[in-house]
Amino acid sequence: MDRRSMLVGLGAGILLVLGIVLGLYKCSASREKPGNLDVDASQPDINVQLLDVNEYSRPGIESDAITGIVIHYTANPGSTAQENRDYFNGLKDSHETSVSSHFVVGLKGEIVQCVPTWEIAYASNERNHDTISIECCHPDKTGKFTDETYESLVRLTAFLCNKYGLTQESVIRHYDVTGKICPKYFVEHEDAWEIFRADVGAALERSADEK
Repeated sequence: MDRRSMLVGLGAGILLVLGIVLGLYKCSASREKPGNLDVDASQPDINVQLLDVNEYSRPGIESDAITGIVIHYTANPGSTAQENRDYFNGLKDSHETSVSSHFVVGLKGEIVQCVPTWEIAYASNERNHDTISIECCHPDKTGKFTDETYESLVRLTAFLCNKYGLTQESVIRHYDVTGKICPKYFVEHEDAWEIFRADVGAALERSADEK
């Protein structure tokens, strides 16, 4: 093979590698753009396991009109939705602290409801009275949700927004109420948080288009 042929072959090889790399980047980047989920605002499957009424996790106090949805993370890597629900319910006996959430989304996307949406949960401090809280499980200390958790969270959030006449702008983080680093990944990655809210908005639009 002469020098010119070698150079041509080398150049073609470089272009092929660049094409593969750019293709992989494009696929990866597309997953980071809002609106790619095939999710609408219809009601997801919800496993209703209401907590026993007690002063530590379900006080039974009627909430005010709902004006927001608050997103949280469990800060307990690897724990399941069921385990978190059972922990909340066990507070009636342990009296360890006062905490709960209306919903918990699990690692596989399962949704457990702990508190009726017309009652307050002990989740969002001074916004307990007019918000619905969603706790999300996560596999590791980064706080990043699995794809299954994320998709269920988008659907559940959109469903609740649709039910209470809210938009994605009414969806906030625990961080936005108190400054607590919760949910951790969405606080440390502002772009991911904005994509999440855009995905909720896209889900609401899909449901509106179907009417």
